[in-house]
Amino acid sequence: MPNLLVVEDDAAIGSVLESTLRLHGYQVCWRRDGRTALQAAETGDFDLVLLDLGLPDLDGVEVCRRLRSALPSTVLVILTARQEEMDVVVGLDAGADDYLTKPIRLGELLARVRAHLRRGAPAGARPPVTVGALTVDIAGRRATLGGHEVVLRAKEFDLLARLAEQPGVAVSRETLMSEVWDAHWYGSTKTLDVHIAAVRRKLAACGAPHGTEVPRIATLRGHGYRLEDPARTVAEG
Repeated sequence: MPNLLVVEDDAAIGSVLESTLRLHGYQVCWRRDGRTALQAAETGDFDLVLLDLGLPDLDGVEVCRRLRSALPSTVLVILTARQEEMDVVVGLDAGADDYLTKPIRLGELLARVRAHLRRGAPAGARPPVTVGALTVDIAGRRATLGGHEVVLRAKEFDLLARLAEQPGVAVSRETLMSEVWDAHWYGSTKTLDVHIAAVRRKLAACGAPHGTEVPRIATLRGHGYRLEDPARTVAEG
C-alpha cells in the first residue's frame, strides 16, 4: 500500500484529502505544519508527499527544499493557492516534481497521484541507453556522464530517460507530458520547461569538472525537445 505524507494546515481541506486518499487505498500521514512534517519525513518512508505552501510556522518553499533533502527519491507535489507563474517555478526549483493549484479537484488529484506512483515504479530489466558520454540505466534509475553519476530527482530522471530512448528524435511536449507525467494531464506544461532546465544544469555541472562533452537537449519551438549526441552532431555538421 503506497504511503503518502499530506502537509496541509487547513483542517477542512486536510480532512477531505486524508479521507479521499484512504478511501482509494492509500496509507496517509497528515501533518498540519512544517515542523511536524519534517519530523515525519525523518522517521517515515513515503512514496509521495502532498505539500501545501501556505504553512503557519515555516516558509513552504523552505519546507519543500528540506523535504527534498530528507526524501530524495520521493515524489513531491505542491498544493498551492498561488497561481502566479513565478511562484510555481520557485516551488519546482525548490525540489517539487509537480504542483496543483487550489481549489483542488479531487479527480485530478487522484489521477496525478496514480500517475506519479506509476511512473516511479521499477522499470524492469531494460538495458542501459548510451548517448555519447551519457549512460542512462533505466532499470537501476541511474544516469552517469563520463562515468560520474548525475544526481537527478525522480521526474528529471524519467524525462532524461525518455529523451535518451530516442536520441536525435524530436519528442513533442504532449508526448513528454503524457508519458513522464500523466496521459490525462490537465494544467500548464511549465513544469516540463522547469525540469528540462534542471536536467541541462545538472548535466553541465557534472561534465564541466572533468571536461566531458555533454549531450545537448535542443528546444524545438512549437513542438518539444530532442536529445543530441554531440559527436554525431559535429560529424553531421
